[in-house]
Amino acid sequence: MLIKRISLAMMALVILTTAGCGFKLQRSYSIPVELEELHLSTNDQYSELSRLVSDRLRIHAISTVPASDTTPTLRLVNDSLERATLSLYPTGNVAEYELIYLVSYSLTLPESEPQIFQTEIRRDYQDDPRTALAKSREMEMLVKEMRIQAADNIIQTLASIEVN
Repeated sequence: MLIKRISLAMMALVILTTAGCGFKLQRSYSIPVELEELHLSTNDQYSELSRLVSDRLRIHAISTVPASDTTPTLRLVNDSLERATLSLYPTGNVAEYELIYLVSYSLTLPESEPQIFQTEIRRDYQDDPRTALAKSREMEMLVKEMRIQAADNIIQTLASIEVN
Protein backbone atom coordinates (compact mmCIF):
# COMPACT_ATOMS: atom_id res chain seq x y z
CA MET A 1 0.00 0.00 0.00
CA LEU A 2 2.84 2.37 0.86
CA ILE A 3 4.57 1.58 -2.45
CA LYS A 4 1.41 2.51 -4.39
CA ARG A 5 1.17 5.86 -2.59
CA ILE A 6 4.84 6.62 -3.18
CA SER A 7 4.61 5.73 -6.88
CA LEU A 8 1.40 7.80 -7.21
CA ALA A 9 3.11 10.76 -5.52
CA MET A 10 6.15 10.41 -7.79
CA MET A 11 3.96 10.27 -10.89
CA ALA A 12 2.06 13.38 -9.76
CA LEU A 13 5.35 15.17 -9.11
CA VAL A 14 6.65 14.31 -12.60
CA ILE A 15 3.41 15.48 -14.25
CA LEU A 16 3.37 18.74 -12.30
CA THR A 17 7.04 19.37 -13.04
CA THR A 18 6.66 18.88 -16.79
CA ALA A 19 3.48 20.97 -16.89
CA GLY A 20 5.10 23.74 -14.83
CA CYS A 21 8.20 24.05 -17.02
CA GLY A 22 6.20 24.70 -20.19
CA PHE A 23 6.80 21.29 -21.77
CA LYS A 24 4.77 20.70 -24.93
CA LEU A 25 4.57 17.72 -27.19
CA GLN A 26 6.39 18.16 -30.48
CA ARG A 27 4.22 19.77 -33.17
CA SER A 28 1.53 20.86 -30.70
CA TYR A 29 1.38 24.55 -31.50
CA SER A 30 -0.93 27.14 -30.03
CA ILE A 31 -2.37 28.96 -33.04
CA PRO A 32 -3.80 32.45 -32.36
CA VAL A 33 -7.61 32.63 -32.42
CA GLU A 34 -7.49 35.18 -35.26
CA LEU A 35 -5.82 32.57 -37.49
CA GLU A 36 -8.28 29.73 -36.88
CA GLU A 37 -9.86 30.58 -40.23
CA LEU A 38 -7.71 31.62 -43.15
CA HIS A 39 -7.55 31.55 -46.90
CA LEU A 40 -4.80 29.40 -48.42
CA SER A 41 -3.60 30.84 -51.70
CA THR A 42 -1.12 29.12 -53.97
CA ASN A 43 -0.08 29.09 -57.63
CA ASP A 44 -0.60 25.33 -57.85
CA GLN A 45 -3.25 23.98 -55.51
CA TYR A 46 -2.35 20.40 -56.48
CA SER A 47 1.34 20.62 -55.62
CA GLU A 48 2.81 18.42 -52.91
CA LEU A 49 3.63 21.40 -50.68
CA SER A 50 0.09 22.82 -50.99
CA ARG A 51 -1.37 19.46 -50.03
CA LEU A 52 0.97 19.10 -47.05
CA VAL A 53 0.25 22.63 -45.77
CA SER A 54 -3.47 22.07 -46.19
CA ASP A 55 -3.21 18.81 -44.22
CA ARG A 56 -1.21 20.53 -41.46
CA LEU A 57 -3.81 23.30 -41.24
CA ARG A 58 -6.57 20.71 -40.87
CA ILE A 59 -4.61 18.83 -38.18
CA HIS A 60 -4.24 22.05 -36.17
CA ALA A 61 -7.97 22.85 -36.51
CA ILE A 62 -7.43 25.77 -38.88
CA SER A 63 -10.20 25.88 -41.43
CA THR A 64 -9.54 27.14 -44.93
CA VAL A 65 -12.19 29.52 -46.22
CA PRO A 66 -12.70 31.51 -49.43
CA ALA A 67 -10.87 34.82 -49.71
CA SER A 68 -12.46 37.88 -48.14
CA ASP A 69 -11.41 41.23 -46.68
CA THR A 70 -11.84 39.98 -43.10
CA THR A 71 -9.92 36.72 -43.36
CA PRO A 72 -6.16 36.31 -43.10
CA THR A 73 -4.49 34.94 -46.22
CA LEU A 74 -1.59 32.50 -46.24
CA ARG A 75 0.03 32.63 -49.67
CA LEU A 76 2.57 30.06 -50.78
CA VAL A 77 4.59 32.23 -53.13
CA ASN A 78 7.36 29.96 -54.35
CA ASP A 79 9.19 26.73 -53.59
CA SER A 80 12.38 25.58 -55.23
CA LEU A 81 14.95 22.84 -54.91
CA GLU A 82 18.60 23.67 -55.52
CA ARG A 83 21.61 21.40 -55.58
CA ALA A 84 25.16 22.42 -54.68
CA THR A 85 28.27 20.28 -55.03
CA LEU A 86 29.95 19.42 -51.72
CA SER A 87 32.67 16.98 -52.77
CA LEU A 88 34.13 15.20 -55.81
CA TYR A 89 35.58 11.75 -56.46
CA PRO A 90 39.24 11.67 -57.62
CA THR A 91 37.86 11.04 -61.12
CA GLY A 92 36.09 14.41 -61.08
CA ASN A 93 32.55 13.03 -60.68
CA VAL A 94 30.35 14.51 -57.99
CA ALA A 95 30.41 12.45 -54.80
CA GLU A 96 28.16 14.51 -52.56
CA TYR A 97 25.50 17.17 -53.06
CA GLU A 98 23.76 19.52 -50.72
CA LEU A 99 20.03 19.78 -51.42
CA ILE A 100 18.53 23.15 -50.53
CA TYR A 101 14.74 23.47 -50.43
CA LEU A 102 13.52 27.08 -50.29
CA VAL A 103 9.93 28.09 -49.61
CA SER A 104 8.71 31.68 -49.72
CA TYR A 105 5.31 32.45 -48.24
CA SER A 106 3.42 35.40 -46.87
CA LEU A 107 0.69 36.04 -44.36
CA THR A 108 -1.66 38.95 -44.89
CA LEU A 109 -3.84 39.92 -41.94
CA PRO A 110 -6.96 42.03 -42.48
CA GLU A 111 -6.12 45.71 -42.93
CA SER A 112 -2.35 45.23 -42.74
CA GLU A 113 0.62 44.75 -45.02
CA PRO A 114 1.73 41.22 -45.95
CA GLN A 115 4.40 39.67 -43.75
CA ILE A 116 6.87 37.78 -45.94
CA PHE A 117 8.66 34.68 -44.66
CA GLN A 118 11.13 32.20 -46.05
CA THR A 119 12.13 28.78 -44.82
CA GLU A 120 15.23 26.93 -45.97
CA ILE A 121 15.90 23.24 -45.40
CA ARG A 122 19.26 21.66 -46.22
CA ARG A 123 20.22 18.01 -46.57
CA ASP A 124 23.37 16.24 -47.71
CA TYR A 125 23.00 13.66 -50.46
CA GLN A 126 25.72 11.22 -51.52
CA ASP A 127 25.68 10.34 -55.19
CA ASP A 128 27.15 6.99 -56.15
CA PRO A 129 26.80 6.36 -59.90
CA ARG A 130 26.93 2.57 -59.33
CA THR A 131 23.59 2.63 -57.49
CA ALA A 132 21.67 5.08 -59.65
CA LEU A 133 18.22 3.54 -59.15
CA ALA A 134 18.51 3.37 -55.36
CA LYS A 135 19.90 6.91 -55.21
CA SER A 136 17.03 8.38 -57.21
CA ARG A 137 14.58 6.75 -54.78
CA GLU A 138 16.61 8.08 -51.84
CA MET A 139 16.54 11.57 -53.32
CA GLU A 140 12.75 11.40 -53.75
CA MET A 141 12.42 10.43 -50.08
CA LEU A 142 14.73 13.26 -49.01
CA VAL A 143 12.76 15.84 -50.99
CA LYS A 144 9.49 14.56 -49.52
CA GLU A 145 10.95 14.80 -46.01
CA MET A 146 12.13 18.34 -46.75
CA ARG A 147 8.63 19.34 -47.92
CA ILE A 148 7.10 17.89 -44.76
CA GLN A 149 9.55 19.87 -42.64
CA ALA A 150 8.78 23.04 -44.64
CA ALA A 151 5.02 22.56 -44.05
CA ASP A 152 5.70 22.09 -40.33
CA ASN A 153 7.83 25.27 -40.33
CA ILE A 154 4.97 27.21 -41.91
CA ILE A 155 2.58 26.08 -39.16
CA GLN A 156 5.19 26.92 -36.54
CA THR A 157 5.47 30.41 -38.03
CA LEU A 158 1.69 30.81 -37.84
CA ALA A 159 1.84 29.86 -34.15
CA SER A 160 4.51 32.50 -33.49
CA ILE A 161 2.59 35.37 -35.15
CA GLU A 162 1.39 38.08 -32.78
CA VAL A 163 -1.96 39.40 -33.97
CA ASN A 164 -2.85 42.85 -32.69
